[in-house]
Amino acid sequence: MGQIEWAMWANEQALASGLILITGGIVATAGRFTQWYFGAYSIVAGVFVCLLEYPRGKRKKGSTMERWGQKYMTSVVKLFGPLTRNYYVRAVLHLLLSVPAGFLLATILGTACLAIASGIYLLAAVRGEQWTPIEPKPRERPQIGGTIKQPPTNPPPRPPAEARKKPSEEEAAAAGGPPGGPQANPIPVTDEVV
Repeated sequence: MGQIEWAMWANEQALASGLILITGGIVATAGRFTQWYFGAYSIVAGVFVCLLEYPRGKRKKGSTMERWGQKYMTSVVKLFGPLTRNYYVRAVLHLLLSVPAGFLLATILGTACLAIASGIYLLAAVRGEQWTPIEPKPRERPQIGGTIKQPPTNPPPRPPAEARKKPSEEEAAAAGGPPGGPQANPIPVTDEVV
């Protein structure tokens, strides 16, 4: 059984928690809650988390589906180098970002989700995972004459490849028939028209 890549789970969890933080922050700010400034903080923190987590990292095995428009954000995240590549840094950053939003009821769900994402990132860091960008593969241009194959000469249904092999002249001579010539029909054919 394969190893679980925890960073993929943490990425999805952190992206969802960023959206939840934004939503809770909008509710708290628009509703003019008593401590509405924590709501404004949650909007800013949620946007930052979403921008940081939008580009998916490349998996060690298998293929990774790239998010729509990810290549633009990937170049921005790559600029920060080890600060964004290291999952220990992300775990601490998410935990610190989640604390102030925990003082307001409208944003406490986003806080809990971001703290869980922080724990998953910590687990991924302990297991030695790190963020690597998904690089576009260079397209290989097909050779013009190399991909065109000759169409089959005999119509379907075709016998298996072993039965299709034409016997060599030596095998045909050993069989007793003329090489490449017509064969004699052992059953006489009569044409009776009524």
